[in-house]
Amino acid sequence: MNRYFLVLKQCLIAMLFSVFFVPAHAAPFAKGDVGVSLLVGSGQAFNDNYTIVGAGIGYFVLDGLKLGINAETWLGGDVSINKVSPQVQYVFAREEKLKPYIGAFYRKTSIDGFDDLDAAGGRAGVYISQRGGYYLSIGVVHESYLSCDEVIYVSCSDTYPEITFTISL
Repeated sequence: MNRYFLVLKQCLIAMLFSVFFVPAHAAPFAKGDVGVSLLVGSGQAFNDNYTIVGAGIGYFVLDGLKLGINAETWLGGDVSINKVSPQVQYVFAREEKLKPYIGAFYRKTSIDGFDDLDAAGGRAGVYISQRGGYYLSIGVVHESYLSCDEVIYVSCSDTYPEITFTISL
């Protein structure tokens, strides 16, 4: 169990140091912009508590329109869980400090001992600009699992909050 807390601690330290070593970005969410995000959280599955760690990268193909991919792993439970999620997102990048966003994604979840689980979903929220090219986002996600068996899983859809920290490069 201690090694999972070590991984969590290392991710948090990396996020803090990145604030000081990545240069400020003048025009975030513009065509050609790259965003890197880190994920640290917790979740429950199969009667176990998990620490979730992950990362993502996105590229703005047009002003406000980002294509990206995220990956996460769930640590600490008896069953190994890994997720990969390509996604599209549109950021309403105005001059204000708050920048609303909407998005859609597909997710492939690999769970040891079970068939892979596919999902599709959407998200909406707001980016809150920090100094330079650093953003905190707060939003809500709705995810529907495709070909889900409710005999195995408690629910075939989830709605949950999300908070992310993004560095705009």
